Amino acid sequence: MEKTVTRARELCQQLGETLQLFPVLYRLFVFYYNRWELQTALELAKQLMHLAQSVQDLYLFSLAHAALGYTLYLLGELTSARAHVEQAIALYDPQKHPRHTVGTADPRVNCLSYASWTLWTLGYPDQALKRSHEVLDLAEGLSHPLSLAYALGFAARFHLLRREGQLARGRAEAVMTLATEQGFPFWLAFGTMVRGEALAEQGQVQEGIAQMRQSQMSFLAPSVLAEAYSKVGQVEEGLIVLAKALAVVDKTGGRHSEAELYRLKGELLLAQEGSRLQAEGFREKAEEAKECFLKAIEIACKQQAKSWELRAVMSLARLWQQQSKKKQALRMLTEIYGWFTEGFDTKDLQEAKALLQELS
Repeated sequence: MEKTVTRARELCQQLGETLQLFPVLYRLFVFYYNRWELQTALELAKQLMHLAQSVQDLYLFSLAHAALGYTLYLLGELTSARAHVEQAIALYDPQKHPRHTVGTADPRVNCLSYASWTLWTLGYPDQALKRSHEVLDLAEGLSHPLSLAYALGFAARFHLLRREGQLARGRAEAVMTLATEQGFPFWLAFGTMVRGEALAEQGQVQEGIAQMRQSQMSFLAPSVLAEAYSKVGQVEEGLIVLAKALAVVDKTGGRHSEAELYRLKGELLLAQEGSRLQAEGFREKAEEAKECFLKAIEIACKQQAKSWELRAVMSLARLWQQQSKKKQALRMLTEIYGWFTEGFDTKDLQEAKALLQELS
């Protein structure tokens, strides 16, 4: 497929910057994006934007903004990703523009889905939930099964970000049913993976791990699998998963959940040596775990990923609480909790509030 699209690109470029070049470049972008060759995907997205500017076409502008948004999200450049995705939504006119000519799902479904994930990561859980509801309402009214599968799959993972296992499981089972009926193997595997993650979130950990492994897509959410292993005492397996995931981050540059990977590494290090650490006063492994939490906080701050930052600060605060460093823990947790203006009914913020009360 790469050779075919690349040859088509060469032929179009011989003719100059024409409208015919855009769908070829877009398909090439999708090819590299799906292979997680993100720097190549980013360069192609920039070329799409240049071409859209040269022909001043709003539909092409919308698709170019979307391509940039998707790629920048995976690269961990969240504020830029949000701006591009929101611009793509604003520019797309469903009355004038084609629904799905160079992509697979309705462009609005793609963009709203990524907007929900990006907003949650940036620390806006309620705005993210609003976008997630919008994309499901839209997809259900389109009479386009692939768009609905896309919306359900993204919504399922979104509810896992909010740690809403029951809702995530419901969306996952819905996408599995739809994918089976319509013959969408990717979305069947994706739904199976998310259902496994939801089972683990709800306490059915061994069954959840089995489903994640069955889907053969657990590489898309290594943090969930690693956390599940930790819950059943298989700490070494969890650390292996995280080591592989961090290697992929370094290889691809896909840093959108890097902070969470480091936080979980710290948690698993503590679990690995839990009994010995109690006796030795939290020395060697506790120090290594602390460095992981600090690394997670540093990455999250750089990305303005407030939801990841909150989780990492809570992990560090709990460690400091056990080390009689309550003042430092209270100061750091108060600062990040005070940043939030919404989402106070989510598990993360409820747990943060309870921890603050303990530290006070």
